Amino acid sequence: MSEVKVEREVWSLLSGTRQRELRVALEGDEYVVTLRGRQTRVRIEDPRQWNGSGAGKAGSGIAKVASPMPGKVVKLLVAVGDFVEIGQGLVVVEAMKMQNEMKSPIAGTVTRVQAEEGATVTANQVLVVVETDAG
Repeated sequence: MSEVKVEREVWSLLSGTRQRELRVALEGDEYVVTLRGRQTRVRIEDPRQWNGSGAGKAGSGIAKVASPMPGKVVKLLVAVGDFVEIGQGLVVVEAMKMQNEMKSPIAGTVTRVQAEEGATVTANQVLVVVETDAG
């Protein structure tokens, strides 16, 4: 399959002898993809922003920050008792030759660090726990 950008938001897709027109428009934080009159909404999320548990999305409570994929812990950036801000780096995991910094989705105190530098981790393994009302 080959694709060619024809104009802003319009792509031509060629597969064998079939040609299709694909439209991709950004609306807020989603893309609206239109193909053959059918629309699909797509949201692209950065797995480094996931906290692995769904907790902490409202900016409060407990956030269990997990590795989005198997890898190796390259560096711990925090220790138990540290106060962290929203978006502050907690741990760096190397996966597929790329380093990914896991960030805190909430402001609070680090209550658990469940990883060690050099350790191998699995996908969805909780690495750091942050609580807003710890202490």
